[in-house]
Amino acid sequence: MNVKFQVTSLFVVSLFSLLFFSLVAAMIRADKLLDFDRAVIEAVQSQEAPFITSIMKFFTEIGSTKIVVILCLLIIFFLYKVLHHRMELLLFIGVVIGSPILNKVLKEIFRRARPDLHRLIEIGGYSFPSGHAMNAFTVYGIITFLLWRHIFIRSGRTLLLLGSSFFIIMIGVSRIYLGVHYPSDIIGGYFASGFWLATSIWFFQWVMERRPHLASRMLKRAVKTSK
Repeated sequence: MNVKFQVTSLFVVSLFSLLFFSLVAAMIRADKLLDFDRAVIEAVQSQEAPFITSIMKFFTEIGSTKIVVILCLLIIFFLYKVLHHRMELLLFIGVVIGSPILNKVLKEIFRRARPDLHRLIEIGGYSFPSGHAMNAFTVYGIITFLLWRHIFIRSGRTLLLLGSSFFIIMIGVSRIYLGVHYPSDIIGGYFASGFWLATSIWFFQWVMERRPHLASRMLKRAVKTSK
C-alpha cells in the first residue's frame, strides 16, 4: 500500500475518532444516552450466571494494568531482541504509555460517576471513558499494526485481526457485565483510544517517510560545511 495513502488514511481515522468521541461526550453531558446505557446494561446483565461471571472476570483481568504491563514487556522484548526494530519499539512504548495518561486526563475533565445499578465487583474512580477499553484498544491495536507487516499469509492476518478484535470487545463487554461501566464509557474509550492510536501511527509513518529526505539534507549540509 502506498505510504502517502496510509498516512492520509490514518489522519482521516484520527479525525473521525475525535469527532465521534466528542459526539459521545456531548451526549453524555446532555444526558442523552441514559436510556441507551440502561437498556444495554439490562440486556447484558440479564445473562448473569456463575460460569459467565467467571469468564467476564477473566477478561476484565486481562485488561487490568498488571496484565497489560506484563504483555507490553513481552512485546518490547520481542521487538528489541527478535525483530531488532528500534523505531517500532519507540512507537510501541510511546503509544502504551500515552494511553493511560490520556485516560486519566479525560476522566478528570468529565468526572462521570460509575453506574450504581448492579455491581459484581467494587472499584473506585471515575467512569468516562473506560480505562480498560482504552488500554485494550491501544495495546491490541498497536500489536496488530506491528505484526501485520510480518505476516504475509491472508489467513494469518485474518486470525490476528479477529483475535485482537475479540479481546478488545470482550474486555469492554466484561466491564458492562460486571456493572462498573456504562456502555457509553466503553464506546467513548474506544473512540478516544482510536484517536490516540491513529494519531501516533500517523506521526510515526510521517516521520519514517521523511527520514531519507532529512538524512539527505543533513548530509548535504555536512558536505558544504566541510568545504
